[in-house]
Amino acid sequence: MGVAPILRHEEFEEGCKAACNGPYDGKWSKTMVGFGPEDDHFVAELTYNYGIGHYKLGNDFMGITLASNQAVSNARRLEWPLSEVTEGVFETEAPGGYKFYLQNRSPPQSDPILKVTLAVSDLQKSLNYWSNLLGMKIYEKDEEKQRALLGYADNQCKLELQGIKGTVDHAAAFGRIAFSCPQKELSDLEDLMKRENQKILTPLVSLDTPGKATVQVVILADPDGHEICFVGDEAFRELSEMDPEGSKLLDDAMAADKSDEWFAKQNKPKASG
Repeated sequence: MGVAPILRHEEFEEGCKAACNGPYDGKWSKTMVGFGPEDDHFVAELTYNYGIGHYKLGNDFMGITLASNQAVSNARRLEWPLSEVTEGVFETEAPGGYKFYLQNRSPPQSDPILKVTLAVSDLQKSLNYWSNLLGMKIYEKDEEKQRALLGYADNQCKLELQGIKGTVDHAAAFGRIAFSCPQKELSDLEDLMKRENQKILTPLVSLDTPGKATVQVVILADPDGHEICFVGDEAFRELSEMDPEGSKLLDDAMAADKSDEWFAKQNKPKASG
């Protein structure tokens, strides 16, 4: 929509050992996009796997809600599909099929992104995990609508859990949610999950970014398999500093990406993830 700047862009020659780019081993990139610095804003990490042209969507990710009359007016000007789902709230869809809900009002002072909605198969079980184990505060809870709103701070983007009938299917387009915390808390969190017999996808590990800080992460999975990454805040603050060259790096990478041309010449479709 032209209002969320590129915060940083990084290119990688091989898959991440914490599966940051999904279950792929090849060249990939990540681009961080948000309305402000990662220290105090929700930021989307867009991962691009060279050679993968399509990802199968599941029912796990239900959308991002943001308050921005600018985004609504941009969508109208660009003739982007918009449908009004409730008064003043418009549903739209990103090119990959991900849903966005735009509130047609001025954005708040803190962060225009208000909440991220994930599907869960058992709301009470999920609340126990996210609130009792991970320490999130429950801001709202509606048993009838099978939804709850949680967060770590009043002025930060919230997590909405929405109960669905049946199982949560991650298909091949799932991502993960990441939180930063003091590095010394990571081993305690890992120990807690071991004691509670909860799934640990990636035990405490150090991840290198060429030329930047090495960060420690622990990656967990909630009862429905939603991936949750906790990253050591001290190194992450250095790693996540806004890069003034971010937009240029992204533009250069897109200009240099000839994968579409290569596949067209070979008369092959880009692989589906």
